[in-house]
Order: sequence, then C-alpha cells, then structure tokens
Amino acid sequence: MDEQPRHGRRERKKTEVRTRISDIATALFLERGFDEVSVSEVAEAADVARPTVFAHFPRKEDLVFDRYPEAEALVVAAITDRAAGTSASSALAELLVSLASQRHPLSAIQAEFAPFWRLVAQSRALQARARERLEHLEQAMARAMADTGVSEPELTAALAVAAYRTVHLASVQRVLAGEDAEAVAAEHLVRVRSVLDGLADHL
Repeated sequence: MDEQPRHGRRERKKTEVRTRISDIATALFLERGFDEVSVSEVAEAADVARPTVFAHFPRKEDLVFDRYPEAEALVVAAITDRAAGTSASSALAELLVSLASQRHPLSAIQAEFAPFWRLVAQSRALQARARERLEHLEQAMARAMADTGVSEPELTAALAVAAYRTVHLASVQRVLAGEDAEAVAAEHLVRVRSVLDGLADHL
C-alpha cells in the first residue's frame, strides 16, 4: 500500500481529533469559565484519554489558542513569499486585511467573537499564554525577516507586532463596550493598513 495516502489519512485523523478536543474544550470554557474546567473533564467530554489531550495541546491554555500554529504559518509565509519590492510590514498588512475581509477568526472583528474575547479577558492564565504566543510569533517573524534581507529584523518585527496588537485590542474593546461591530470592523481594516504601511515608510 502506498505510504503517502496512509500518511495523509493519519494526519487528517490527528487534525480531526485535535479540532474536536479544542471545540469541546472551548465550549466548556465559555459555559463555565476557563479556570473552572479541568483537562480531565475536557478529555471525558471529548471521549479521549487525558494523555491524548496533552499529546495535541502541551498546555491547557493551548486548547483555547489552538489556531496559533496556523497564524504563525500564515504570517511567516506572508513575509517570506512577498513580492519583490514589497516591504515585510506591507505584506503583513495585506494578509491581515485580507483575513479580516474574509471574516477569518485570526483577524476579523465581529460581534460573534465577543464571548471568546471575554473568556481571555477573564483569565490571567490565558492572558499570560497569549503574551507568550505573541512573543513566539514575533521571534518567528524576525527570523523570516532576517532570512529575506530586512534591515533591523528584530526591531521591525517588534514594532509590527506592537502596532497590530494595539489596533486589534482597541477594536475588541470598542465591540465589547457595545459599539456597532460592523462599523468598528470597517475602521479596523483602515487602521491596520495605515499603521503597518506607515511603519514601512518610517523604517
């Protein structure tokens, strides 16, 4: 039997299990709070063994931030695969605006994401893990920038992450405060492009 199809099936199976565990965990966290749900309860609800949960998610917080690997892959690809003459920060702007326009969870501002944002805001553990993930992303961006000849890659990556984080958090806070999500989303797109393109100009 061809190993390629077999390997593909294994990978699809792993992805399906991982997604099911994360979806069930997130639903439980949203219902009861992150700190009130144990990994053992998640495993039982997902009908898997506790070690299986940790095989897919090294830390409990990663059950919530399950799409981080996808986010990092998209960001790094935007930097490394950008067209000649395009700055890294402008390529990031294009990616983030495109994702937001598609209502992709990794970048979009929508009222339906408010419960997720509140979940993170209510847990210090999740906030700490989010900061760690962001630092890891910044390092991955810096490496990709260095590999593609960006001057001052660490500084550029740090400024890009800080700029986007500031814009994103401001938009999230506005939606949580009750502002119209569609209006905030439209302004969000403009601000993302403005700050990241402006960063390219300054650098």
